[in-house]
Amino acid sequence: MYQAVIFDFGGVFTTSPFEAFARYERERGLPENLIKQINGANYLENAWARFERAEIDLDTFDHLFAEEARAHGHHVPGKDIIALLSGDFRPEMLTALKRIKTKHKTGCITNNVPSNQTGSADGRTLYAREIMALFDHLIESSKVNLRKPDPRIYTMMCDALSVKPEHCIYLDDLGVNLKPARALGMHTIRVESGHQAIAALEAATGMNLSK
Repeated sequence: MYQAVIFDFGGVFTTSPFEAFARYERERGLPENLIKQINGANYLENAWARFERAEIDLDTFDHLFAEEARAHGHHVPGKDIIALLSGDFRPEMLTALKRIKTKHKTGCITNNVPSNQTGSADGRTLYAREIMALFDHLIESSKVNLRKPDPRIYTMMCDALSVKPEHCIYLDDLGVNLKPARALGMHTIRVESGHQAIAALEAATGMNLSK
């Protein structure tokens, strides 16, 4: 039934950055979920959205995000948030991807920021790029100036893979990004952990994706 499996990257192949956000808030005595609230306000046009579409540079993001934080009554530099984005890799998801590739087309749609705005590449960045190279097609918001949850980015992926949305499975850790994919006809899986996501993928595809 399914011809393609499309993945988000952060929060799917890595642990969710929300864990790092929560730790940052605890360490600085900030309200719980403050960063999530800032990112959720005007989420289509706020500093975060504009940075992921490469409309602004890091210094501008740092300034604009701090302004948005001040509107919530707190001081949070945008550059602090960028430093929190790298989660821990989930090797079980890489194993699943390699097995999925033997029978299905694969794609990745990731909301990210321009790589030249986050400092020099380290081992983690290089490893992430090695994973991304495994997909049949990769769409990065910072390179196409379009980001999830804009429905056009999902259609762009379907066109690139030459598949219809109803023949796709889409995985993401954020419900707001799953909603438009589901509206297009994709089978969606919300990722809460690597093992949970793999179990859901196995049920949808009938494949053994575990070690």
